[in-house]
Order: sequence, then structure tokens, then C-alpha cells
Amino acid sequence: MLGAIIGDVVGSIYEFDNIRTKDFPFFQTRMECTDDSILTFATAEWILRGGDVADFYCAYAMNYPCPMGSYGGMFQQWVVEKARGGAALPYNSCGNGSAMRVAPVGWAFDTEEEVMTWAEKSAVCTHNHPEGVKGAQATAMAILWARQGVSAVDIEGRITQRFSYDLTMAVEELQQRYSWRGIDGKGNGGICQDSVPQAIICALKAKNFEDAVRNAVSIGGDSDTIGCIAGGIAEALYGVSENMRHKAMNYIPLEFQKILREFEQRYGANVV
Repeated sequence: MLGAIIGDVVGSIYEFDNIRTKDFPFFQTRMECTDDSILTFATAEWILRGGDVADFYCAYAMNYPCPMGSYGGMFQQWVVEKARGGAALPYNSCGNGSAMRVAPVGWAFDTEEEVMTWAEKSAVCTHNHPEGVKGAQATAMAILWARQGVSAVDIEGRITQRFSYDLTMAVEELQQRYSWRGIDGKGNGGICQDSVPQAIICALKAKNFEDAVRNAVSIGGDSDTIGCIAGGIAEALYGVSENMRHKAMNYIPLEFQKILREFEQRYGANVV
């Protein structure tokens, strides 16, 4: 789970100031947790405590209302409606918010059926569009398979077969062709189908955890979210070093650190 938070933090300052290089200082003072991390911790606490995941997403958004990068507009409206006691119905979103917050599911459950079910539960309270659900499920399944020792090459094949994502593009090609407007300006980098495959590529084609996050930042687009998704998968694949873990804690509020420790004690982490 920590890998997702690191990916979010490192990408936080590049979301609206994209870069096209992997050569940048990894941790910088102006970086911080964004809405991606906040809602990832909400997912983790939901798994730890039980109950309705929508209640956790609403409570976290109310308690941390102004993160770097802000929440999506439709999500903010949903939070206001729910906080007022309204119906707060899902809004058919295929936005990548469903995938950015799902990493804890990939760590907490050990069967494909459980991961698919809980990833869907984490998504549908807001992102009930089929692509929104698929983005969460694909991300969580990649984490599960990596935890189980499946190689990056085999994960690529499984994701392609099960979710029909095209993972053939190299990171270097994405650096040239990808942006907030998708591949070659023909998409939308804020939706699952135009950002989750790219984030998965960044993780699977990396040399190690840090390289995966650098890949994610270097392709542009929604940098914090792509970093969050790629980082969550990359932790399971490669592990996070003790040194990097120590540095990352400087960016995580103490109340979130407590949740992280409790979650990792129960469900594990990949420290190398």
C-alpha cells in the first residue's frame, strides 16, 4: 500500500506541470499527499473497520477538504449530497479515481474472486461505469498477482487477456505520445481507459520500484494518479527499500501513518 502513496506524493507536483524525463529529484519539499492518498487511506480503513465504503470516502473528504490537486468535481458534489443526508447515488463515472484508491484491496485479499469483488465494491459507490469498475479491478488484480510471485511478463499477459488493455507500448513511446489528452491527443487522461493501462505499463516495464514511479511521472498526464497506480503495483512487484520508506514518512501525516502501520501489520508489505 505504501507504494501507492509514494507514487502519489512524487507525482503531486507534476500533475499540472508535466515533465518528459525520468531525471528529476525523487523527493522534494513541495511534494505532498493528494486526494489519491487520502482516499487510499479511506479504502484501507474501510477494510480494517468494515461498514459502508461510501461512508469512509465521504468522511475522509470532509475531514481533508482541500488536498493538493483537489477532488474531482463530480466526487465533490457526491460528498456534499451524502454529507447532507441525501441519496448520494453513484454518478456513472469512468474516472481514474476508482483505480487510484484501490491498492489496499490488492493487499488485503488472497483470492482472485475476493479481489474482484472488493475492488468492485470500492468503485461502484461513485464510479459505477463499467470502465470505472474495470480500472479498479485491473489495478487490484495486478497487485494480487505480483504478491503471489507472478512475473511482470505474465501479469501483462493476464491483464491483457482478462481486461483487454493494450500494454504493448514502451515507456519511451508513451513519453512521446501520451498526455492529459490520451494517446496522440485522441483520449482523456483522466479516465480509467486512458490512464490505467499506461500506469500498469510503467510498473511492469520498470527495473525496480523507483524506476516504476519515475516511468509514471515521465509520461505526463495525470501524474499523481498514474504514479499512485503504478506505485501500488510496483511495491508488490519489486518492494520498497527501508531507506525510501523512511523518507516517505516525512510526507505522510501522523494519523495516516497509524493507519498504514495497522494495515501493514494485518495484511503485510513488501520491504526490501
